[in-house]
Amino acid sequence: MPLSEFELKRIEKNFADYCEKKIPVYLNSQIRMEYQVRDDEVTLFESRPVWDDHAMWISGKVARFSRDPQTGGWFLYQAGHDGKWRHYEPLPFHRQIEKLLEEVEKNETGAFCG
Repeated sequence: MPLSEFELKRIEKNFADYCEKKIPVYLNSQIRMEYQVRDDEVTLFESRPVWDDHAMWISGKVARFSRDPQTGGWFLYQAGHDGKWRHYEPLPFHRQIEKLLEEVEKNETGAFCG
């Protein structure tokens, strides 16, 4: 189920702020933190230019946030070494997506390195 317009605006603001603060402006030609909203999921990526063609960028998975349609809360996933998404066990669910984004920022387990 897609997010409401209000939820979408709130999420876009929070994630845009996070991405902007995460990478200093002077490094934007070398690395970017980006996000994508699709239906009721938000995916966080770290992007870097291809080593031999700086016009092309590649993205690595960092975290995925998926809304539970039953409760309206959010699940947090980390990217495994095999590229598959796994529940982030220290805090797999919270009612507020902002709390899960804070958990990604803390990165106490090292699971959210790009």
